[in-house]
Amino acid sequence: MSKQRVLSGIQPSGKLHIGNLVGALQNWVKLQEQYDCYYFIADWHALTSQYADTSQLRENIKDVLVNCLAAGLDPEKATIFQQSHVLEHAELHVLLSMITPLGWLERVPSFKEKQEAVTDKDLNTYGFLGYPLLQSADILIYRANYVPVGVDQVPHLEITREIARRFNSFYGEALPEPEALLTAFPKVPGTDGRKMSKTYNNCIYLSDPPNEVEQKIKTMMTDPQRIKRTDKGDPELSPVYHLHKIFSTSDEQNNVAEGCRTAGIGCIDCKKVLIKNIFKVLEPLWERRKIFMAKPDDLKDIIAAGSQKAEKTASETMALVRKAMNLDGLN
Repeated sequence: MSKQRVLSGIQPSGKLHIGNLVGALQNWVKLQEQYDCYYFIADWHALTSQYADTSQLRENIKDVLVNCLAAGLDPEKATIFQQSHVLEHAELHVLLSMITPLGWLERVPSFKEKQEAVTDKDLNTYGFLGYPLLQSADILIYRANYVPVGVDQVPHLEITREIARRFNSFYGEALPEPEALLTAFPKVPGTDGRKMSKTYNNCIYLSDPPNEVEQKIKTMMTDPQRIKRTDKGDPELSPVYHLHKIFSTSDEQNNVAEGCRTAGIGCIDCKKVLIKNIFKVLEPLWERRKIFMAKPDDLKDIIAAGSQKAEKTASETMALVRKAMNLDGLN
């Protein structure tokens, strides 16, 4: 039996950070062993909010690819490709735009949230409004069985299912409805305690050198109640402790939590344990990054081969779509 297909993508809107690593890449590596995985660099999606300045786009695409490979993605096991290199995404996007009610796009939660949160860019564009529709085309063009999402992201996938359902009601069963592959995505705190995000400039990047990673962790905020070394604290109020929950062993978590509550250890001691454990994860990745960065031709070949394979699958879907819509030429 052929493997069921999984589809996921990541935007090259900036350098990848440890939140991307534990929230997406590590999960992708596991999934490639069980599913027929298509992973894409969503460069068109990056343009929905960063259309005015594309000067860093090429480097960001390279950074995403290098980190995907360094994290353990294997081009022999998963199809790794660039969205804009498969033009069928755009064709299906256009055809789906003909049948998608405007209200469906306007009600997507992230549309209004991001418009309100991002004040330094003009997001009153069709590209931004149509982001969910392009995302639906990305998924449906590969007839994916599953899309890995967290529980809070299930509503975002539902619009894709609704669009597929509407298409099929008009033209016949050509586009299968994808299902959520529920995955536990840990909330990774940034250096200021908020969610790690390029928008907040609070990231530990996978491309940061070791001394910079160490310095960022050493200067992270902890429990604000612990002003002096002898002050007792609450580990749950410390972003450092929440990173311990991701990177440290259960015993280490218990030890630093107890040390915080009793003032048995200082914040610097707590951070030293975290630095050691984050380095355990990042050091192999750093070494693999060096290898891939030194082979630019190999990177081009990987993207070219993956995009070619993705294009073959996408063209098969478009043949079905064109036939279903009577766009496949004269008899």
